Amino acid sequence: MFPFLVILLVLVFVFGFTCIKIVSEQQVVIIETLGKYNRTLVSGLNFIIPFIDLPRTVIWRDVSGNYRYIQNIDLREAVFDFPSQRVITRDNVVLEINAIIYFQITDPAKAVYEIANLPEAIEKLTQTSLRNVIGNLDLDGTLTSRDHINTQLREVLDEASHKWGVKVNRVEIQDIIPPQDIRNAMEKQMRAERDKRATILEAEAQKIGAVLKAEGARDAEIARAEGDKRAKILDAEGVAEARLTIARAESESIKVVADSSHSAESALSYLIALKYIEAFGKMSQSQGNTVFLPYESSALMGSLGAAKELLLKMNRTVK
Repeated sequence: MFPFLVILLVLVFVFGFTCIKIVSEQQVVIIETLGKYNRTLVSGLNFIIPFIDLPRTVIWRDVSGNYRYIQNIDLREAVFDFPSQRVITRDNVVLEINAIIYFQITDPAKAVYEIANLPEAIEKLTQTSLRNVIGNLDLDGTLTSRDHINTQLREVLDEASHKWGVKVNRVEIQDIIPPQDIRNAMEKQMRAERDKRATILEAEAQKIGAVLKAEGARDAEIARAEGDKRAKILDAEGVAEARLTIARAESESIKVVADSSHSAESALSYLIALKYIEAFGKMSQSQGNTVFLPYESSALMGSLGAAKELLLKMNRTVK
């Protein structure tokens, strides 16, 4: 009786253990009842009927490219790095392109029953879509339109994989490798473009330098001319001021003489005599021993006599 109870307890324990199915977070398990889809177990503690409810096993390819059988389907975003493939552009250039796809399973039942080996199907779909997209672009458009290619691929893959219960979030082009001869030609073109830009920049720098130099010379000439003009103006103003001062002084002297002698004619004779004396003094200071008196020297003597009489008269007036 005791062995029978032990066997019964072991069977109950095994039966109870097989009734429990624990699913990890962000994972689900497809349950089939007698080979037909029954339900999807979510994360946590779940109960099934042993030998009747069985998890569905699917073929899955991991990131490293190895195939394996799994029961727990991961709902997290998956990243697949597909190997490089050869594609032909619109202008018949063969390129090697490597792409990465980010996708997420939104309906586990469709991912299991609508397609066999979902990762491989997505890879083949990506390769064919990539050929179609690149075939509509030339080489320059392919090398400069990665964002456009990524957007087109994502839209095509998302639309095609929707019935598989998959959401394609992003598609990224990793590498675009042209043939060696194309790369050599591109390097020569880039070198020529750099040399062209360097020559243009050097020419522009020389042009700007010449313009600045000419502007500097022009500004210097203008400043020099303005300085000469200002100096001449100041010189002329000084001469004019000096002449005005001399004229005022002579006017004052004539006025004093006229007031003292009560005769304007005497004042003028006095001024003329002074001018004659000043001119004669300058003539006597010239080099040489011979001095020629002008024809009007008698007028000079008369002026001196008038000046003498005028001074005597002024002295008598003062006394």
